[in-house]
Amino acid sequence: MTTHPFFRVVVGSSNPVKLAAVRAVLERFLQNVHVSGVAVESGVAAQPMSDEETQIGAETRARSALASSDATLAVGLEGGVVLLADGQMRTCAWAVAVDRHGVRGIGGSLAMPLPESVASRIRAGEELGYAMDAVANTVGTKHGRGAVGILTAGLIDRQRAYETLVTYAFAPWLASDYFAASSGR
Repeated sequence: MTTHPFFRVVVGSSNPVKLAAVRAVLERFLQNVHVSGVAVESGVAAQPMSDEETQIGAETRARSALASSDATLAVGLEGGVVLLADGQMRTCAWAVAVDRHGVRGIGGSLAMPLPESVASRIRAGEELGYAMDAVANTVGTKHGRGAVGILTAGLIDRQRAYETLVTYAFAPWLASDYFAASSGR
């Protein structure tokens, strides 16, 4: 990415953790960046139940945010869970970035096991954030430290975990020469 006099980025969410993660990454390599959020629908279930569904949610958020703004670039972040073959459950999260030239980047991970006390609540229809609130006897998990913050005893919180995903999604702009060579741009 090149430095513009004023670079506008929109996040497909009003969640302060998601906005802070995108802002923290962008400020590492851009000056004069303005990050804003817009609440958009993900187009998937409130609790995505696979990597694929979570990726679709992130991409839908990014594309909807870009379409509803005059930003140069948009980012969608979506958290989900994955049911494993042995019956256990793990987390997942994906970030998708898109720009007005059709460039798209994706980054994901945040794969960590969930305790059965949380997984059983999700299987019963609760979203991860609310299940964590109930099990940890707290409120606002998904707008704060996240399940990852609780389950890692604060060693990593949701924002820091999302920063990695966002950085991965920005790879086509951060290393554009490599991506241009492989796509024929």
